[in-house]
Amino acid sequence: MDQIICTVDVVLLTLKEDQLMVALLKRNREPYKNVLALPGGYIHAEDMDARDAALRVLKDKTGIDTPYLEQLATFSGPARDPRGWSVSIAYYALVSIDVIEKSGHPDVALKSVDQPLNLPFDHKTIVDTAVARLRSKSQYSSLPCYLAGENFTLPQLQRVYEVLMGESLNKVSFRRKMTEMDMLEPVEGAFTSTGAHRPAQLYQLKPEFRRQLTLLERGL
Repeated sequence: MDQIICTVDVVLLTLKEDQLMVALLKRNREPYKNVLALPGGYIHAEDMDARDAALRVLKDKTGIDTPYLEQLATFSGPARDPRGWSVSIAYYALVSIDVIEKSGHPDVALKSVDQPLNLPFDHKTIVDTAVARLRSKSQYSSLPCYLAGENFTLPQLQRVYEVLMGESLNKVSFRRKMTEMDMLEPVEGAFTSTGAHRPAQLYQLKPEFRRQLTLLERGL
């Protein structure tokens, strides 16, 4: 019997100019050589688990350490890879755009998830699944905070939620929900200028929430 191919694929998502973007790389080997695809690779025997493999692959291929990585789903079957029967354990990761820009990786291409994506294997299905998961969980969790950057104002964070959820949010209601989640802390002495308006306080995730989610009993 032919050996089953076992890999991990990572959907790395970020926000740029109010658009949700996915990070892609040109494949350096067949099949689909030079075609944009998700960062992915084989699971190695020395990996502690699939998550460890996903973190390794993401770091090796993009130079990025992500603060948030969540297992998405398992994709498998004889038709998804022309080389044979394969299993991919897919993850999705969230980073702010400045993390990708600071990584300086020349081969990372950012593409809008709202535009047609012609991807190899079943990577389009994997991306669509990750985007649906993110947008659903944005309604009741702190997940969007990982796209906002290390420090952010409350209006900036609200805009991230609005982009992901595709709707405007009431300012008072949004801030009440942020208070309920109790996940933010002001950055002492840090403010940002907002033009003619008074300086705005900068916030950050509390340390205990920087690698795990906090959830609301009811959505925003």
